[in-house]
Amino acid sequence: MIRIVFATNNANKVTEMQAAIGGSLEVISLKAAGIDIDIPEPHDTLEANASEKSRTIHRLTGENCFSEDTGLEIDALNGEPGVKSARYAGEDKAFDKNIDKVLSKMGDTPDRSARFRTVISLIWKGEEHLFEGICKGRILAARQGSGGFGYDPVFIPEGGDRSFAEMSIAEKNRFSHRRKAADKLVLFLQNQTTTV
Repeated sequence: MIRIVFATNNANKVTEMQAAIGGSLEVISLKAAGIDIDIPEPHDTLEANASEKSRTIHRLTGENCFSEDTGLEIDALNGEPGVKSARYAGEDKAFDKNIDKVLSKMGDTPDRSARFRTVISLIWKGEEHLFEGICKGRILAARQGSGGFGYDPVFIPEGGDRSFAEMSIAEKNRFSHRRKAADKLVLFLQNQTTTV
């Protein structure tokens, strides 16, 4: 089985990505790869932050690797929190505070439309490839559900009737932005591994 390093230590993301990729590749977290660093995300686009992370890991390991950056983009907030989604309410990355800030800033705005956008940067045999996944939906007025992570309790995907936090991973993967980007990544990797 081909091993690929995922530039994250977020166990939820690793589980979600492994579920999306399936059994064709083994997804390894930074910790499992023996890397203990916090890679900065200084850029103002998801693409640039994803590239920063994958290039850093590739420099350190020389292995095939990928990273992703995901943002919640809310129309009524002019695309906020966007690239600052994890640190929206401060550097401690406290998602309860982030959700509180979103709900507070939105107030009773009737336009609740939003989208999650994931950009994956893959470095495969030394070359970078970018893949994007988008999930449109809307922001709830209050939290619903206790599963998932991040903004999941306040986001309902288009075509769904429950928040991401009320869904199993399998249900969430039917809509997931991360899954859509991962599907493009997997398709690319399948083509690479079958032509070798």
